[in-house]
Amino acid sequence: MPRTQEAVPTHCPYCALQCGMNLRPADGTVVVEERADFPVNRGALCGKGRTAPAVLSSRVRLTEPLVRTRPGGPLVPATWEEALDAVASGLARTRRAHGPDAVGVFGGGGLTNEKAYGLGKFARVVLGTSQIDYNGRFCMSSAAAAHQRAFGLDRGLPFPLEDVPRTGCVILVGSNPAETMPPALRYLTELKANGGTLIVVDPRRTRTAEQADLHLAPRPGTDLALALGLLHLVVAEGRTDAEFIAARTTGWEDARAAAMAHWPELVERITGVPVPRLRRAVEMFCAPASAMVLTARGPEQQAKGTDTVGAWINLCLATGRAGRPLSGYGCLTGQGNGQGGREHGQKADQLPGYRTLTDPDARAHVARVWGVDPQTLPGPGRSAYELLDALGTEVKALLLMGSNPVVSAPRAAHVEERIRSLDFLAVADVVLSETAALADVVLPVTQWAEETGTTTSLEGRVLLRRRALTPPPGVRSDLEVLHGLASRLGVEKGFPTDPEEVFEELRRASEGGPADYSGISYARITAEQGVFWPCPEGSPGTPRLFLDRFATEDGRARFTPAVHREAAETPDADYPLLLTTGRVVAQYQSGAQTRRVPELNEAAPGPFVELHPRLAARLGVAEGTPLAVTSRRGRAVAPARITDAIRADTVFMPFHWYGEGRANTLTHPALDPVSRMPEFKVCAVRVEPA
Repeated sequence: MPRTQEAVPTHCPYCALQCGMNLRPADGTVVVEERADFPVNRGALCGKGRTAPAVLSSRVRLTEPLVRTRPGGPLVPATWEEALDAVASGLARTRRAHGPDAVGVFGGGGLTNEKAYGLGKFARVVLGTSQIDYNGRFCMSSAAAAHQRAFGLDRGLPFPLEDVPRTGCVILVGSNPAETMPPALRYLTELKANGGTLIVVDPRRTRTAEQADLHLAPRPGTDLALALGLLHLVVAEGRTDAEFIAARTTGWEDARAAAMAHWPELVERITGVPVPRLRRAVEMFCAPASAMVLTARGPEQQAKGTDTVGAWINLCLATGRAGRPLSGYGCLTGQGNGQGGREHGQKADQLPGYRTLTDPDARAHVARVWGVDPQTLPGPGRSAYELLDALGTEVKALLLMGSNPVVSAPRAAHVEERIRSLDFLAVADVVLSETAALADVVLPVTQWAEETGTTTSLEGRVLLRRRALTPPPGVRSDLEVLHGLASRLGVEKGFPTDPEEVFEELRRASEGGPADYSGISYARITAEQGVFWPCPEGSPGTPRLFLDRFATEDGRARFTPAVHREAAETPDADYPLLLTTGRVVAQYQSGAQTRRVPELNEAAPGPFVELHPRLAARLGVAEGTPLAVTSRRGRAVAPARITDAIRADTVFMPFHWYGEGRANTLTHPALDPVSRMPEFKVCAVRVEPA
């Protein structure tokens, strides 16, 4: 039975918009109700949010631990004591035989701050391993690296979403919020209603691009050249803000010289965007007193993603569109807690508070909070794809929480093979995902409606999800899992199961760090509808960053020069087309949860291959014809969807499905040298009737 029949204010379990909703317990589950008082979505919800309670059903979720009692045998029900004993034994056995770095930990951008913090602490204190990363590396790591390089601090949006409709122009690069976060689309429609203009950069004419005043459709993998070409025109047409550049930036001359090597006609040849449209974009961006550039996975999920985002930041800096009201660069984070997940310890090179793992002062501070010797903390480990690629060879055992890399990782067939080669795999999840089905032990854990914890939205707003239901018998929280494993592995204290107690420790660990949460509490979050970090003790929080100074040592933003370079893989005679991937409105990420909701499956029942009518005619295929898409890494098959909303040299596949339609079988694992982001967004393929 539900704990209470009163509505509980909380937040959606899916994307980083973290829409407010009310949950009213009824008949052992909950009903989603509008929560109009939350300022971000103002009551609006997409289909995923409205149907989220469907995954709470015992018919689709895990409700008892599963253990594989013999190699190759089936997963069979077990008690929690048996399951936790098996996990602890598997991790300890590997550590004894091969050393601590033979044990890996892989987390998720959907874990709450408390769970992300606990998982990072568990890896470094209990296991002593450096081998921890999370699927947020696949989300906005390139934007994070560029943010750090330019501004000295990474927060997805340095301003609240409420500022977007009030600016003069928005350039939206590689983002389709009409499908990825529909309640956010109102900010763009309100922008236009207020007299502002919208420029969308996307190789497809998406539902968002259809709303644009100007749509630029570059060839996939050429966003860097496009940004450099726009900056070239800003300089050539005398539209730079010399006073801002002199007063608040460094490195302009080198960045300017790099941009001037990308003249408009060259950029047209590289990108396919006509010169008049380039000039029109510059005019629209520079005409109003304020403007913004917002990027998402399109430019970021490339092997040059950090430089690409940096080039868009350079455009903002050169025109004085940063560090001022209603202006700036921002990243639209994808996963529900992609921001907080890396701030507090899941990322291979970071400690809580967004501290750098190699900084002696940072190590000393966190070690004091944890009650350990700083010398015992391991150094940085492998990034997400590199960790997955090392499974079965250098990393022999893996603890995985809240991720499904068999579907979501690039070169997914190879990643699946690596996972299958492990000596031991333990997965904690709410459903039996494709990755969990390969595990030696599966631990059923609570969902968002059954637990309390904080998340950090794309705005940098720390929010509180509240428990509305008692979890079913046989299900435990991730914090209880970490507590049980830590005690079995010899660490009796330091892993509490109460989320507010964990958050209090997180506050202390983050104090003085770039992502300082020390002034935030559950009570403040409740009273203020969320609190923006950084928020030191006594601070009101920081909705808008960089208005007085940037977070660099000298307070100035840094230009970084970049030059266009081709994608890791370009079309040739054998693979003459480009593949780009993305999402559809009714499914989410690897689909592990949304594919279990009938209403969502009816709206988006399976994968497809989107292609231009000219390409379809050349191949002799009609709507619905099964198509084989082949790259150097494998083959996927899905029905054709013919539309003139895509470039004729490009095909698109959504990445939510496993099996023969798995788009990530095809994608390229080439990594950005700074962010270690894989090149999901562009690879060479051939297409033919299956």
